[in-house]
Amino acid sequence: MRTALITGITGQDGTYLAEHLLKQGYNVYGLIRGQNNPKREWVESIAPDMELVLGDLMDQTSLIRALEYTKPDEVYNLAAISYVALSWDQARLVGEVTGLGVLNMLEAVRTVGGCGRANGKRSNPMRFYQASSSEMYGRVREVPQSETTPFYPRSPYAVAKVYGHHITINYRESYDLYACSGILFNHESPRRGLEFVTRKISHAVARIKLGRQKELVLGNLDAKRDWGYAGDYIRAMHLMLQQAEPEDYVVGTGECHSVAEFAELAFACVGLNWQDYVRTDPRFLRPAEVEQLLSNPTKANTKLGWKPSVTFQQLVEMMVESDMAAEKERIRTGVPAGK
Repeated sequence: MRTALITGITGQDGTYLAEHLLKQGYNVYGLIRGQNNPKREWVESIAPDMELVLGDLMDQTSLIRALEYTKPDEVYNLAAISYVALSWDQARLVGEVTGLGVLNMLEAVRTVGGCGRANGKRSNPMRFYQASSSEMYGRVREVPQSETTPFYPRSPYAVAKVYGHHITINYRESYDLYACSGILFNHESPRRGLEFVTRKISHAVARIKLGRQKELVLGNLDAKRDWGYAGDYIRAMHLMLQQAEPEDYVVGTGECHSVAEFAELAFACVGLNWQDYVRTDPRFLRPAEVEQLLSNPTKANTKLGWKPSVTFQQLVEMMVESDMAAEKERIRTGVPAGK
């Protein structure tokens, strides 16, 4: 039985990955910060066979303890402060957690497992996955973006992700660790946080349809993204750590859609015209916008044998249906509209 340790277990990717690995017969541990984490019960309800261990990316000693306790074959570093808009308000915090947190995890892996080679084989048995982001491309230098496209980050979050990406490469080349990064383009699901535009839209659509909200206020409707289903993308993460040698991979659908398209399709799912309910507000515009992100996932398609199974339309429908069901349950149980 193989063992995996997942940081960022309380996020959408962490829960989907835990479910996937448990189905593969893994012994799975999830790193959680603080015993009173408000998402602890939610995570345990999704993956009850997973064991949670305490640790913090800012506390390297706790990471070393977690690795010594779990003895993982695979470490998936998904933890980050991933809400881009917040990164301008708390730039230093995002830099420390999303950037230096990767260094702390890598150093813990090196400390516990060692480095170098013995008899032609890596002496460190642990394999490390870093969750890189398409936001690193920022003001894109070419379309679509591949593993060789230069980075031009446009937010403190993206800058921190670039650091995490390059320090992973550095530890791979300096210490011969099995360490790789997945440059994942936007991936969504019903488990996405409400602060993200896709879930903000699907949640508002359900509330507007059921008469519990009057309008949806958004920022840049013309921003275009390569959106896929998170449940597909965690399969790619797992596949990356099953290869003979560590490499970095771009993961995406190869399709691009605007925020306006997402809103139009979401409202159409419940028989409404999006233009009757959506307005824009400059408050929701980024200080430095990323206009278009589009993946070239050829390497992941060919070397990993990975392809997405959920289309853009299916993703939008899935999220709206989930939020409709959740909002109807809130009505049934008497939860006020403003809560």
